[in-house]
Amino acid sequence: MTFRALAALTFGGGTVLLLSALALIGEAPGVSKEQRHLREMKQRRSEPGDVSRWTIADFQALPHPHALAAYAPTEQRGVSLEGWVQRTMLAGDGDMHLEVAPSPRRPAGPDTAYVSAEITPGWRHRDTNWSYDALNAVFRPNDGAQTAWDSGPARVRVTGWLLYDFQYDRPPSPWTLEHAAPRVTGWEIHPVTKIERWDAAHAAWIEVPR
Repeated sequence: MTFRALAALTFGGGTVLLLSALALIGEAPGVSKEQRHLREMKQRRSEPGDVSRWTIADFQALPHPHALAAYAPTEQRGVSLEGWVQRTMLAGDGDMHLEVAPSPRRPAGPDTAYVSAEITPGWRHRDTNWSYDALNAVFRPNDGAQTAWDSGPARVRVTGWLLYDFQYDRPPSPWTLEHAAPRVTGWEIHPVTKIERWDAAHAAWIEVPR
């Protein structure tokens, strides 16, 4: 293979990777209005004013619309969700993914069906208290393994904006909910703007400062 051909392949491969990355963040040429809207909603930097306390059942009750005009108004709502974070993951775009389950997951126990919540870099990087490692120590996810916090996940409450991530909206079947512990809906809290942890000694919610 000649140097010129190799250079052309390298350039072409780089272009594909760049376009793929831009598509992922909703900035590639030709991306849909839904994808651009999704990116704008994920990048919100303000805190919601009015916040409603929700349960996982409330998320499950939301519709699964296809038209942007049908779901965009609902995304203007702020909600809080109480539960236990059974797993965390740091994504390539810097988002910290949380699996918020309605019951505490025990060490080496089965996963529980969950609602997704995400902490974006615009919020997570403001202070070391919200760094990935620091928040893992707050949430205490055990991911099915023995960890430094084998008593199981902590009881927490996360607050933020409702967001419809249509790319992951595949309503699970009743069998899947019972046996496979899936993500229950494409609706999620994204971005998370406030985190609290239950203090049993004082019987109160304590905010985790940024």
